[in-house]
Amino acid sequence: MLAVGKAAFGMTRAAIEVLGGRVHPADVLVVTHDDAKRLGHLDALRSGHPLPDERGHAAAREVERRAAELGAGDLALVLISGGASALLPAPAPGVLLEDKLEATRQLLRGGATIHELNAVRKHLSTIKGGGLLRQLRPAQVLTLALSDVIDDEPSVIGSGPTAPDPSTFEDALAVLVRCGVAETCPTPVRERLEAGARGELEETPKPGDPVFDGAIYRIAGGNRTSVRAMAAACDAEVEAEPLEGEAREVGAALARRFAAGPPDAYVAGGETTVTVRGAGRGGRSQELALAFALEAAKGPLAERADWVFLAAGTDGRDGPTDAAGAIVDAATVTRIRTAGVDPVAAMEENDSYGALDAAGALLRTGATGTNVADVVLFLSKA
Repeated sequence: MLAVGKAAFGMTRAAIEVLGGRVHPADVLVVTHDDAKRLGHLDALRSGHPLPDERGHAAAREVERRAAELGAGDLALVLISGGASALLPAPAPGVLLEDKLEATRQLLRGGATIHELNAVRKHLSTIKGGGLLRQLRPAQVLTLALSDVIDDEPSVIGSGPTAPDPSTFEDALAVLVRCGVAETCPTPVRERLEAGARGELEETPKPGDPVFDGAIYRIAGGNRTSVRAMAAACDAEVEAEPLEGEAREVGAALARRFAAGPPDAYVAGGETTVTVRGAGRGGRSQELALAFALEAAKGPLAERADWVFLAAGTDGRDGPTDAAGAIVDAATVTRIRTAGVDPVAAMEENDSYGALDAAGALLRTGATGTNVADVVLFLSKA
């Protein structure tokens, strides 16, 4: 049993409860982040997140060593959750971990999408993009995934270590060109992708590859599951589609919508984005919450004291901060200004953390032991 990700301990605990005496501590390998706790007699291999590190590289080597020991009569139960991609870095031959990190930094600055980043990373790894499944064979492989991506696409969750990879070396090389980093990225990265595009290296396994015959992949839960559970708990209106787009625009749009007639309870999920323009701190949920508060302060919601709005990351960490998100109400903007902070200027500097902290509006949960993207909740006495 291999469990990797922010929910590794929770998923392991549940699996052991079901399997009982059929699984022994020596058969279980858990890879997770620094804040993880010990589970009974099981220890975790600690790894870096959100940036991969050498501890994760060592953990990946141990995973590959254990995979090589399996035979046709064995079963590999793979439990994947959000964060798995960073927690299990396994650079391909000739590529250093530092090379992958530098390539990722340049691609992010170049505007690469998550799918483009995954295409490159999969072709620089021995585990991602179906690579782990290849190593686990000929054992039977069952993967259960807790999805942190909105469309629950297996090839994206954890960079798809046991899923088919629809991208190619040519695709990955094209990403470097499109993002303008083909000449500046580390030489080993470019040379590997070029060699693969020429057909000199084995491709990642594609849909229909015989290596996937008999392998089972199931989504155990995700954002919509979480949203439905929240809605059932408070009889809430559920947003039909995932929230996506610029966080500040989504937050303002929701405030305008609720000003016209606030629901008793409303819940939504999704994953917005933040275009960084300033030098402040924050995350997408904090920026969404601050935008909601600012827009609400302009209209009818400002005159009401009977509502609250929450935006948070389900893993307990929103951006590079110690907050999961924020809870705002009609007085939040006033409290920010009373504390001597200009909330509008803070928004322009992407300093939602500073502004919300000044108002006592930040939500700090610590690591939650799961990761199913973000949630939004509005409650009122309307």
